[in-house]
Amino acid sequence: MTKKLESAGEQLFRLWQNLANKPAGKWLFNRIIAWKIPYSGSIKAQVLELSAGKSKVRLPFRKANTNHLNSVHALALSNLGELSSGLAMLCGLPGNIRGIPTRIDTEYLKKARGHLTAIAEVTLPEISDDKTEHWVQANIYDQQQDLVTTVKVRWVLSPIE
Repeated sequence: MTKKLESAGEQLFRLWQNLANKPAGKWLFNRIIAWKIPYSGSIKAQVLELSAGKSKVRLPFRKANTNHLNSVHALALSNLGELSSGLAMLCGLPGNIRGIPTRIDTEYLKKARGHLTAIAEVTLPEISDDKTEHWVQANIYDQQQDLVTTVKVRWVLSPIE
């Protein structure tokens, strides 16, 4: 008997569905994300909403994420956008598809200060080739709802072998 392959996105989305509405469920989900993806976990982002093709991730203000100008560090912003785009993309893909980012373009529009929220929405592509490239944009907003950063991530999607 062969075991059904399950992508990381499918596993994460199933975990989110099981935990999100439970007491401390979102907290536990975010701890699991930090454990499974240590680099992204280092910024201490919190997944607020997750559905196939959409994510909303909050980055609470922390001194550890700031630069010498007392604004959120450029790479923390890029990390937040990549995390948000990846959750939106991967949690909507079929279980036999995996994805990896191959390019990240980050545009800094305004100093990012205080608590931030990244929102990524994606129309999920048809995977017809061995490798399909698809761009996902995450927009990062400050507490005044001003757009401070856009992060565009190119994902290469392919079947799990």
